[in-house]
Amino acid sequence: MHQALRELKRLFGYDSFKKGQGELVKSILEGKDTLGVMPTGAGKSVCYQLPAAMLEGVTLVVSPLISLMKDQADALNQVGIPAALINSSLTAKELNDTFRGIAAGAYKLVYVAPERLESERFCRLVQELKIPLVAVDEAHCVSQWGHDFRPSYLAIGRLLEWISPRPVLAAFTATATDVVKEDIVRQLGLQSPVRVTTGYARDNLSFSVVKGADKKDYLAQYLRSRPKDSGIIYASTRKDVEEVHRYLTRLGVSAGRYHAGLSDEERSRNQELFLYDVIKVMVATNAFGMGIDKSNVRYVVHYNLPKNIESYYQEAGRAGRDGDAGECILLFAAQDIMTQKFLIEQGADPARKKQEYSNLNDMVDYCHTTDCLQRYIVQYFGDQSAEPCGRCGSCTDDRELHNITLEAQKIFSCVARMRQRFGITLTAKVLRGSADAKIKQFGFDKLPTYGVMKQAKEKDIAGLINVLVADGYLVLTDSQYPVLALTGRAKAVLEGAEQVFHRVVVIKSGAAENGLAQSGSEELFERLRALRKSFAERERVPPFTIFHDATLRDMCVRLPGSEQEMLAVKGVGQLKYAKYGEAFLQELRQFAHR
Repeated sequence: MHQALRELKRLFGYDSFKKGQGELVKSILEGKDTLGVMPTGAGKSVCYQLPAAMLEGVTLVVSPLISLMKDQADALNQVGIPAALINSSLTAKELNDTFRGIAAGAYKLVYVAPERLESERFCRLVQELKIPLVAVDEAHCVSQWGHDFRPSYLAIGRLLEWISPRPVLAAFTATATDVVKEDIVRQLGLQSPVRVTTGYARDNLSFSVVKGADKKDYLAQYLRSRPKDSGIIYASTRKDVEEVHRYLTRLGVSAGRYHAGLSDEERSRNQELFLYDVIKVMVATNAFGMGIDKSNVRYVVHYNLPKNIESYYQEAGRAGRDGDAGECILLFAAQDIMTQKFLIEQGADPARKKQEYSNLNDMVDYCHTTDCLQRYIVQYFGDQSAEPCGRCGSCTDDRELHNITLEAQKIFSCVARMRQRFGITLTAKVLRGSADAKIKQFGFDKLPTYGVMKQAKEKDIAGLINVLVADGYLVLTDSQYPVLALTGRAKAVLEGAEQVFHRVVVIKSGAAENGLAQSGSEELFERLRALRKSFAERERVPPFTIFHDATLRDMCVRLPGSEQEMLAVKGVGQLKYAKYGEAFLQELRQFAHR
């Protein structure tokens, strides 16, 4: 591993591995199949890029989106690791030139879209190559139980039949439940893989859920307080993307849009403007972002409820990839649930629908829980030992807990008397004492619990029921029309053996710290960003492929004055120093001698 550490410093500018990286790199270099589950920003790509640079031959990287390939290939070429990509964005001439370069051994890594794996021309090519490693990025896409199943990923197993000797197979993802991990191993045919899961918590992110707010007003105030920050706003439908984009444009916000209804040219142009920091805000459906390697996204706002926890954590995790603080905000409204149910019903497979309704219920529970939001997510992925994060909307809510045992008992009693056969809305109506015709039809107006909470608003009763579901006192069946049922905890409350406490969640929407207070002068940081941008424009690459924001901030703290001191900055390797080091040293010296 000494050689691997030397190459890590020389190529990527880091003195040591992050958590899990060393174990994954060692496994691959020892010729073992490998499964790595690491949160976004934890450095998954280095785990296969570094071995690829060290192994003889060309490594294939199966990657789902063109944007991911281009970003990573650009970054690799910047540090002197020759990389190419094969996907539908190439012209016939570019494709032919790339194939000739691969055959001639011009590249160490080749990124390929999964759809290309069944191409006869590609399969003939791989038979002629020395391929020590096949890396599968976003490996959850291979699992039918994952949130983003793609049938084309199943071709990866068949690809190995064309390569002799069989290469090491390494799979990586940021989000995978235990069921999905097992499915990845089975679908890809991983042979006794070394498994490394570094945990799911993102210590630099703060999560919050905003309920009942005017979403557009909230966005307007939020973005006005962050004019220099880059951020992504996700919406569920094209219509919502267009509506939010028009609204922000009228406000004078520099915003782009991205959804499947736009032309390839417009999507590509908007994405490039965002990557190059020309526009600060991207409004998009979930078609945007998988693998987008933009490191300085400071916030991700979900304008609508996502369909499941996996999708949400993938998308929210695009904030703070550089390790600096990021904010993840979900704007929740009950109507969002109906939108997601409509989208689920467009599917055909009944088994898949049942799973998707279960996933949606978990997502709704997240919006209502009064527990730590990050811990809720981490426990969803199987880590039951997680501690409260201390940063999220729940952890920073300083209101006193209120004993609501009596209200909870009324609700549980009503659910029991309705024979656990009805949903939240009708239960709330019975408790409120509604004159709804359906209540009279079932005779619920004769129940002892009819109208026992008539002083409360129906929506508040429904909200409290949702909280009790999220906190494990009630469960909802996994169907389009979910039904409430009591758990053992609810029965303990009814028997007087357990009390229930509740805190109304208050979301604090303060700006995420961008680290400049502790990272040196903002003026110097902006000067370094301007210098970086000039290099990026000259070389026609995104600025973060020159240096990440975190690297520039480290320069602001260290104020290096020599080559040796500059090489001690995180993210400055020997190749990067040779290309840019002197220019950045000169800028630092000029600032110091103003």
